Amino acid sequence: MHNIVKYKEKHLEEIKDLMSSNEFAHLGNGQVAYIRTVGQEEACRLYPGFDGVAQDIILFSLHGADGTPIVLTDNKDAAIADATENNLETVAVH
Repeated sequence: MHNIVKYKEKHLEEIKDLMSSNEFAHLGNGQVAYIRTVGQEEACRLYPGFDGVAQDIILFSLHGADGTPIVLTDNKDAAIADATENNLETVAVH
């Protein structure tokens, strides 16, 4: 595991040498998105017009590559469909 971390750190340093911090921060904008589950409080913070739903409902938030929230839904397939409609490639986030 230690070698993997070292490899990732070295790889990130190589990328930083090739582009500015600003370019790196905007890498994938308009092309890549990710979906993750969010709780009620976070959903209200990310989406100010959101009034909340029943506590047992799972919420999915679609985000741009830079973390900008795009859409909030209670259906993961709907989030994927929204990404597809907007020509965004969804990637897994761990």
